[in-house]
Amino acid sequence: MPLPVPLTEAQVYHRCPPEVLSFATTESLDDLELPCGQERVLRALEFGAGMSAAGFNLFVLGPSGVGKHDLVNRFLTRHAAQQTVPSDWCYVLNFQQAEKPRVLAFPAGQGRSFRQDMADLASELRTSVPATFESEEYQARLQELQEEVSQHQQEGLSAIQQEANDNNIAMITTPTGFTFAPMRRNGEVIDPDDYQKLSDDERTLIESKVEDLEKKLQQSIQQIPKLRKEVRERVRSLNEEMVQLTLGAPMGELRERWSHLPEVIRYLDAVQEDVVEHAELFRDNEHGPPKALLARYDINLLVDNADTRGAPVVYEDLPSHQHLTGQIEHHARQGTLYTDFTLIRGGSIHRANGGYLIIDARRILTQPLAWESLKRVLLSSELRIESLERLYGLMSTVSLQPEPIPVSVKVVLLGDRMLYYLLSHYDPDFLELFKVEADFADDLERREDGYLLYARMVATIARSLGTRPVQRDAVARLIEHGSRMADDQRKVSAHDRVIRDLLSEADHWAGTEGAHTMDASHVQRAIDEREYRASRVRELSREQITRGIVMIATKGHAIALVNGLSVLQLGASRFGQPTRISATARPGKGQVVDIEREAKLGGPIHSKAVMILSRFLASRYAGEGELSLSASVAFEQSYGGVEGDSASVAETCVLLSAIARIPLRQSYAVTGSMNQHGDVQAVGGVNEKIEGFFDVCREAGVVDGQGVLLPASNVEHLMLRADVREAVADGRFRIYPISHIDQAIALLTDLPAGAPDADGVFPEGSVNAAVAERLSRFVAISKAQDDEAKPSEPGGENDHG
Repeated sequence: MPLPVPLTEAQVYHRCPPEVLSFATTESLDDLELPCGQERVLRALEFGAGMSAAGFNLFVLGPSGVGKHDLVNRFLTRHAAQQTVPSDWCYVLNFQQAEKPRVLAFPAGQGRSFRQDMADLASELRTSVPATFESEEYQARLQELQEEVSQHQQEGLSAIQQEANDNNIAMITTPTGFTFAPMRRNGEVIDPDDYQKLSDDERTLIESKVEDLEKKLQQSIQQIPKLRKEVRERVRSLNEEMVQLTLGAPMGELRERWSHLPEVIRYLDAVQEDVVEHAELFRDNEHGPPKALLARYDINLLVDNADTRGAPVVYEDLPSHQHLTGQIEHHARQGTLYTDFTLIRGGSIHRANGGYLIIDARRILTQPLAWESLKRVLLSSELRIESLERLYGLMSTVSLQPEPIPVSVKVVLLGDRMLYYLLSHYDPDFLELFKVEADFADDLERREDGYLLYARMVATIARSLGTRPVQRDAVARLIEHGSRMADDQRKVSAHDRVIRDLLSEADHWAGTEGAHTMDASHVQRAIDEREYRASRVRELSREQITRGIVMIATKGHAIALVNGLSVLQLGASRFGQPTRISATARPGKGQVVDIEREAKLGGPIHSKAVMILSRFLASRYAGEGELSLSASVAFEQSYGGVEGDSASVAETCVLLSAIARIPLRQSYAVTGSMNQHGDVQAVGGVNEKIEGFFDVCREAGVVDGQGVLLPASNVEHLMLRADVREAVADGRFRIYPISHIDQAIALLTDLPAGAPDADGVFPEGSVNAAVAERLSRFVAISKAQDDEAKPSEPGGENDHG
């Protein structure tokens, strides 16, 4: 198999020449309304926003920093501007059941007008109703009623008085009422002594007449409460009649103005009935009607779309249960909690009703009951306001049960892919409610004909941040850095947060120099400063290698030792570092021990890679026999977890070195995954790995002759630093693209790997031949050991039974 040649500088970096950009600065470029390269998302948003069927809510999925919220908000705002403004919603008192407030819907903007109309009505009631009770007409009719009753009462007493006089009996008024006494014809009351001198018949007759008069008086007195009740009823009727007359004009105007809304007319009828029913309260208070009485006619304008243009687009930053569905507030009065319909507060679903509600999926899932509340609203298409205290049974006071509001809202959830897949798997309602998937692209295609669109995106971001204009060489550097962030020469990262941060920092550095525009040097300084701020752990790691605390060799040869490469991610810092991998080999039972796994430091993917390595050895060198090998592989001075298969090529090479006792180059580091047939497969983090080994080599001395072996399929992922590219161009640092394990073996040993002939025999002097020969010796040793361990057979010639 031919050996690969080292990569050239052009192969390890995809440059963007500033000359291909047809502008001087971004000041001359137009804004980009929608981001480039997100056609899939835009089509999904267009479909989801226009789809009116139930359940077609959207889940916008993608990694953090790609601009999900900004794009969704801009798209929906533009789309919603062409739609009808939804209704206003008000809560009013239910005069029959105060604990169940009624809801009224109004065309957009008319809720505010109705609230003002009712406030004007209350103000008019405050003055006009008491004025009615003070009017001459009312006072005259009231006096007429009172005189009529007084006359009726007086007539009854006069009749009794006359009858008493006719029977010579005096009707005397006392502090406790009336009493009767006999009198002479001249009207003089007979004193007790004279009364006793009368005959028995005379006294009996007088007492009989007095008893009869007392009965009639009692009957007359008993009629007085009835008369008074009748008077009250007639006064109440009079009051109601007068209030009806007072309300006639204003209520007539309101009915005419709101005649197009039947529910409002029914409410106005109920208001009039309630005012009439409480007419006495308007009259009896010398300071005017009580505030609580007029508050019955307040309008709680829950949703006011008077200033809304098109359908509403609402982003809920804190999607708690109360913030989504609203709440019922309470006031403390004399140690108890009180509430009424005016204390009902709307939530973001109320405000977004008839439009769009944008929610961060992770945030709503962390709020108690919020996710279930949102699903309940979407499933029922109505919104009930319920307090958490009521749901949990934590409040014993009487609360309200407001009438539910019909809901038609399009919910847009923003989240990452893993969250979307978890919800799809574990929540049975999720896919029924969120049928539209809008998947953001992590990376964008990097094409020269698309550079202008990317530049316009940079211009748009720069203007939104208020930074200096960006020169074309700075845009070119941003494009190159975008490829580095994407780990791909053919793509650029779609994370606009990175561009925003870099532009902000580059603008700062341009300002420190007094520059009027940003150029490539300012962008590069922003990149360098960011890396420096996050480099403390990386420098500590390098220092331990330089001081020999962590053993890494960058020159010479060694048996059963090789430099592997790994990537560490610590917060914002991501860097590569070499790791020494060692191996041992001796005769055994075909077992390759993964020390990391045995120590419970290896992950399942790494364990799988070691198993593949073991099967590769058995397939290549044991043929149809057994692999008489006991081997081990370990990452030296590694005290944390080891995961991934990117070291399987290095592990295979170091194990072959241990078997064949052939030394490996220590000036090379190796990365790459391998399958059971020895083919080398792509891995991640190749830029950081190469730069990490380069830094170690440079700090160990002069970089001259060192290099990295990486999968050939990773070449298009290279976007290396300028100092590494310079060393590659000078031939001081070599990067070899390998596609098979034999190429790695040959480069590390400076010997041919050796391909087997038709009989499976490797050529003499090759690495594979040395491995096969040593394994054959292991087989012989193992066989001899097995023969020695076997007991002698019974029944031999010395066995006399």
